[in-house]
Amino acid sequence: MNNNSQNEQPKFKPIIEGANKLSLGISMVVAILLGVGIGKVMENVFGYVWLFWLGVFWGVAAAGLNIYKMYKVVKKDLDDVANDPKYQHYENRWDKEDDDLDKYEK
Repeated sequence: MNNNSQNEQPKFKPIIEGANKLSLGISMVVAILLGVGIGKVMENVFGYVWLFWLGVFWGVAAAGLNIYKMYKVVKKDLDDVANDPKYQHYENRWDKEDDDLDKYEK
């Protein structure tokens, strides 16, 4: 029973993975808005204007981190497709077409 429970995926895992892939734009906006909000609160509490800009920087950095994480996920998915045997003939076909184009360029 323990082995079976280790192989089982959570019920909502595919939905969460799909939402993660679709929500890059939303997560960027939320990260920047949170950074601006934190910066504004710190500016009001401590009275230094540069704290607002620090919060903005944190928000933009968090948005950039979200982009990088999504890039890694999408690149892994595309690499898996590229290595899939049923798509290997496409690679060979494109190589052949490139060779045909080289004939006309000379």
